Amino acid sequence: MEKITIKSLFDLRFVSSPGFSPDGSKAAFIVQQGNYKANGYTGDLWILEPDSGQTRRLTRSGDVKNYFWTNHNTLLFPAKREGEKEHTIYEIDPSGGEAMAAFTLPFPAVKFEQMEDGRYLVLARWQNGEPKSENCEVIEEAPFWSNGQRFTYGIRNRLFLFDPEADEEGKRLTPLTGEWFDITAYRRRGDMLLVSGMEWRGRRYNWNEVRLYNWKTGDMRVLIEKDSVRTGDTLEFLSDEEALITVSDNKRYGWSQYPEFYKMALKTGELTLFSSWEYAVGINSVNSDAKIGSGRLDKMAGDTYWFVSTINDESGLCRLEADGTIKQMVEPGCAVDGFDVYKGHVLECKMRGLAPAELFFDGKQVTDFNGEWLKNHRLSVPEPVFYTGTDGVEIHGWVMPPTDMSERDPLRRYPAILHIHGGPRTAFGPVYHHEMQLWANAGYFVFFCNPRGSDGRGNAFGDIREKYGTVEYQNLMEFTDEVLRRYPMIDRARVGVTGGSYGGFMTNWIIGHTDRFAAAVSQRSISSWLTMEYTSDIGYIFNKRHHNTYTRENPEKLWGFSPLKYADRCVTPTLFIHSDEDMRCWMVEGLSMFSALKLHGCPARMCLFHGESHELSRSGKPQNRCRRMKEILGWMNHYLKGETFDETTGKD
Repeated sequence: MEKITIKSLFDLRFVSSPGFSPDGSKAAFIVQQGNYKANGYTGDLWILEPDSGQTRRLTRSGDVKNYFWTNHNTLLFPAKREGEKEHTIYEIDPSGGEAMAAFTLPFPAVKFEQMEDGRYLVLARWQNGEPKSENCEVIEEAPFWSNGQRFTYGIRNRLFLFDPEADEEGKRLTPLTGEWFDITAYRRRGDMLLVSGMEWRGRRYNWNEVRLYNWKTGDMRVLIEKDSVRTGDTLEFLSDEEALITVSDNKRYGWSQYPEFYKMALKTGELTLFSSWEYAVGINSVNSDAKIGSGRLDKMAGDTYWFVSTINDESGLCRLEADGTIKQMVEPGCAVDGFDVYKGHVLECKMRGLAPAELFFDGKQVTDFNGEWLKNHRLSVPEPVFYTGTDGVEIHGWVMPPTDMSERDPLRRYPAILHIHGGPRTAFGPVYHHEMQLWANAGYFVFFCNPRGSDGRGNAFGDIREKYGTVEYQNLMEFTDEVLRRYPMIDRARVGVTGGSYGGFMTNWIIGHTDRFAAAVSQRSISSWLTMEYTSDIGYIFNKRHHNTYTRENPEKLWGFSPLKYADRCVTPTLFIHSDEDMRCWMVEGLSMFSALKLHGCPARMCLFHGESHELSRSGKPQNRCRRMKEILGWMNHYLKGETFDETTGKD
């Protein structure tokens, strides 16, 4: 059996984006793989024949990351190839043959939908205002950037009608929504368009409005005013008179409350509760660093609304029926990343157990891209550790033993790493997570849990408004105590802690409130809610949602919840990992905490990755992902194993 290494990640293949053709005779999906030498990811289209279960590769160019079905059962995909203009759309027959350039758009397309007459609805990234300058960034609105998209001044998601057969270039594109209206979701039914989003200039509002358009006549009416009620991502026609929408009244749990299903009258906008629900809708929040790509997470099929939800520690399919009942089909140990349905047949891309995502048709696995790899590598199987804390709440967690325990002296004591997930509204589960397998293969016990605030356990469990650093900190410390009690082979003096995003905030909080950990790695973290409010792409709403105040209203309260306030207490050697294009948790957060530790004499190191976003650990450039893992493992090896750490390369 081979040992899992850092670069083993790039031997895996990542399946995503399953989708049936309009006639249901075929299905497409995408397979991607990391390329360390080229420092990028290749992606190609594959085809599934549902009747036989056979799959075949359709493209070999390595540049396909997204696709759209046409009404005549061919595939469109955006790519930029030699000799072609930017934003070129290619078309390929799923039966085989070469992909041919079909048409070119003047902007990047987010989504295509072909209508009955052959024209397309195109959701595009529209740029308002003056062209960008290489030497100066003009900013006139807040938020001024977005994670993964950098500065976003004047950019809006705008809907167009596109006619590829029009004789004149100027008649090919017809805008259907205003240039400053930013669309988050839309659905079409005949001549009607149901649109969620908002028109804004200068400052974005908190909650979307919902509009009903007649795209032929141009008539429009607002059904839900912006900032009047918090809507979710669900937006579906039920008939010409009614729509299905998710809405939260925020009365019981404020911003933490999950949206529920409502029926909306299309004439008046009146909302009627249809079905109560205490979980996320259209979200897979189970963490893994071993997936690339995405897929559909909700769909209206007939009178049934299908959606992905995280329940307990798994994510899977649920069905909202016409009578308002909801059927859960979430499987133990699984995480669904995308799906499609056609006439009762279900196509899923999901992780099952320790296998990276594969394709499943009607519950049967039809691809096995990573089977041989899994057979040939040493895997640590997560062992459940569920316990009830002093607050009376059951916490779900797992322990991954070192993969070589059976080869060593059973009396030997091992180092361990506590891993804290982000969010906080995400969750860990017993699915494949590469860096945790890497640590287990390197001789560590790895343990992780879903403390209060995590997804999948309902409103009350997930509500930690104005409690950051209290109840969930207690859960994590008690979980650590429980793991050490159940696994006496762990050396209590050699336990490290790490986490990213919210997990980075909690790592920063932990090192200022306890000295029980021998090493820490704080990743894409938050150190001060005062700076986060004005620099994060979501900062303008985050503090009010999670701490029930703004900096200008109660700076003392936000400072009390900020790890930076307690940095002078820290004695734990801490490595900080951050990216200079992380607009979710900007680099000021990591740099502030690093400086505070250095100024107070605590061992600290900062690794600032250039050109990476908040997604470094999940979809960053392969070489940077490797360097990041080397840094983390080298830091832990030095402080938990006593090994030499090379300060210049991050290598042992």
